[in-house]
Amino acid sequence: MQIQLPDLSTTRRAIRAGLTSAHEEMDRAIGASASDSCRNAFLKTFEESARTQSRDSSLANSCLAGLAVSVKDLFDVQGQVTTAGSIVLSDAAPARQDCPAVARLKSAGGVLIGRTNMSEFAFSGVGTNPHYGTPANAAATDVPRIPGGSSSGAAVSVATGSAFIGLGSDTGGSIRIPAALNGIVGFKSTARLVPTGGAIPLSTTLDTVCALTRSVSDAIIAHQVLAARRVNRSNAPMSTYRLAVARSLMQDGLDSTVAAAFQRSLDRLRAAGVVIEDIDLPELNELATLQATGGFSAAESYAWHRTLLKNHADQYDPRVALRIQRGASMAASDYIELTHARADWFTRVNVQLQRFDAVLSPTVPIVAPPIAQVAPGAERDEAFFKVNGQLLRNTNVVNMFDGCAISIPCHNPDESPVGLMIWHGALRDDAILNMALQAERMLQK
Repeated sequence: MQIQLPDLSTTRRAIRAGLTSAHEEMDRAIGASASDSCRNAFLKTFEESARTQSRDSSLANSCLAGLAVSVKDLFDVQGQVTTAGSIVLSDAAPARQDCPAVARLKSAGGVLIGRTNMSEFAFSGVGTNPHYGTPANAAATDVPRIPGGSSSGAAVSVATGSAFIGLGSDTGGSIRIPAALNGIVGFKSTARLVPTGGAIPLSTTLDTVCALTRSVSDAIIAHQVLAARRVNRSNAPMSTYRLAVARSLMQDGLDSTVAAAFQRSLDRLRAAGVVIEDIDLPELNELATLQATGGFSAAESYAWHRTLLKNHADQYDPRVALRIQRGASMAASDYIELTHARADWFTRVNVQLQRFDAVLSPTVPIVAPPIAQVAPGAERDEAFFKVNGQLLRNTNVVNMFDGCAISIPCHNPDESPVGLMIWHGALRDDAILNMALQAERMLQK
């Protein structure tokens, strides 16, 4: 059973009430980061500077109250080398300045506790890393299970108590997948709302800078900091919203734990008066064909990596190199055709969803499999790519739709973590967050 840790909102109130301090909380976070449950989650920790900064009493009344924040190794931190979970960039020059997302977290009173592990170059939903080891799922108690990726260490840092916010990215599900598998919250905002500067790109079309947290309330706080905007809060009850459940694709091949948790969630929401309509959304079945040549991620990552691959291909995770190299065979005409096809697909899906305030889906169709099943090794490549495809299937829909989405836990305490995804199109972030706040309460009863 996963231990429920206090979230940032609760801890911030306790600090302001004098019941704890940022320094005490930082000591707890550092202790958690050094524990067995956090092994391989961090590539580098900043214990000394974190302790020093947490003693600054002026941070107590800041937005993030001097509490611990982790940073995915994708983002520039001044004076640090950004390696993106790879050894290819280990000799790169240190960053000259913080990227905008890190700068905003610091400005809001967040204290960096460390750089987190990830799927190399963010190109996997599984979370394995052959160079630095794979952090184990924080909720697994039987055997070591995958954390989900690519923001693997970020999720484990939040779920184990090492950080209150885990800065990460989401190109096809890299925030929501590890959130679902570790039993925490992952919010993928509309991509254009947070600057991507100072982050190593995977797909300039799809990349989103966002965060993992322990509650929806914290997700709102993190989003407001990262996007430098206020979420318009609404007290409208869930019964005033009209929600859809997509029958097509997103419910195919659910394992028994996910299927039961998803149905139970729908039943609880309907019992609370939420209007939910099952719909066919056959357009979702077109995505596999649309991205058959590798999609935006292959083409755009190859453009960034082609020189590195030419000189250092043997230093890449072979599974990542294989996916990037698919972009080499994509002609400019193929890329342009993909752009047009996506626009047409987007228009047709948007027409289908216009009358709904949000869509409900399982975040991923399976619970976390054992690491041993997909660990690095050519003999396990087939199993790895099968699991990777399963994990990315549902979440990738939202990225291709240029949408926003949140994954919230919907499993019972004695079950493996399962995520409920609430999603819709671009710039509906505030409505999604307001609905998620209420759904979170309803599902925890």
